[in-house]
Amino acid sequence: MTRRWLLAGAALALAVPASGETLRDAIAAAWDGNPQLAAARARQEALAETPNQARATGRLTAAATGGAGYDRLGYDDTGRRSGASSGTGAVTATLPIWTGGRVRAAVRAADGDVAAGGEALRDVEADVLERVVGAYADLLYTQQAVEIARVGIERLDRQVAEARSRYGLGQATRTDIAQLEAQRASVVSNLVDAEGAAATAAASYRAVVGRDAGALDATIAPPTALPRTLADARGAAEAANPLLLAQRQRVEAASARVDQARAERAPALDLTGNYGRGVQVAGGRWTGFDSAASAGLGLRVPLLTGGLVASHVRQAEAVRRAERFDVETAARNAVRSADTAWASLIAAEGRLKASVEGLSAADLALKGVRAEYGFGLRSTIDILVADQSYRSAQLAVARAKVDVLTAQAALLRATGRMGRGAFD
Repeated sequence: MTRRWLLAGAALALAVPASGETLRDAIAAAWDGNPQLAAARARQEALAETPNQARATGRLTAAATGGAGYDRLGYDDTGRRSGASSGTGAVTATLPIWTGGRVRAAVRAADGDVAAGGEALRDVEADVLERVVGAYADLLYTQQAVEIARVGIERLDRQVAEARSRYGLGQATRTDIAQLEAQRASVVSNLVDAEGAAATAAASYRAVVGRDAGALDATIAPPTALPRTLADARGAAEAANPLLLAQRQRVEAASARVDQARAERAPALDLTGNYGRGVQVAGGRWTGFDSAASAGLGLRVPLLTGGLVASHVRQAEAVRRAERFDVETAARNAVRSADTAWASLIAAEGRLKASVEGLSAADLALKGVRAEYGFGLRSTIDILVADQSYRSAQLAVARAKVDVLTAQAALLRATGRMGRGAFD
């Protein structure tokens, strides 16, 4: 491919700012401040706690309990009511010794969920960054369209002034002036439309990036991570597409849940311990009960579950089969996305090359027509046609450039290479 040549040639005769906010700046701002990204990262942090919660079910736990009460004992020897207050306290500890594989399977399932969530987060990041690139490209095009219209108006103003001078010398007619003024009015209308489109694009840019754009830098180097061939693109998609990788992790989690369901058939053995003591207060005297302590083993062996465990196993196995089929679907979608993005990029680069050549020809034609017009060899209509062709060629180059940019972003996302440094 000739991406560097195309981007260098695309700058020909485009009246746009030489420098301004770069795409790298926009990506960095969205990466740090986009609320959708922040929410996705927070959810992933919450999901990352599930393996710890699963491991906790196989660790030592302890709890303290206490109670208090008052007992009415009747009347004493003096005829007054008597009563006693009492309280108890106990500490109970449980240590699972054998869980039948329940904890291990639960941890594996949670780890799979976390890994799948991490890949899903990577796709959310890629989605946001792709939208940043799209918003940047749209705003860049509208800014260029505004500038092209403004320069076109200035050029027509000079042409109108020249025609009026030639009219005073008898070398032009009122029709020539009217034709030029009509063309100028048309370009003014184009400018108004372009400014409206730029305002809309700026709003979209602000929504995804989080700040106003200002003038954008039109010089964007092609990403170094772009695949070189369609085969490379397909291979990268199959190896690194985040949605595909997330689905593969879901299969691992589903397999762990099958083992978790089967483990419900296995016995469980716990070591338990208990220590407690009570006191009683009656007649102003404290009386302590003897403390009690116990330790033992608790064994639970499922005998009959009414078919519940078997149903859970069948359910988990069906979910695993579905997840495996979804892997094939995700793989096909990943390759399709890579193919589509590759085709769009090739087409956009072809349009850019043709548009650059067309702009060069239109520039030469406009200059030639203007020179010949000065010698009376060309009419005002020739000037108007050449001017319109030149502005159309400028807009075609600007549109082709942003099409290349958005196609590059789509290809990077499909191949799992869209990250913060993709356009550095």
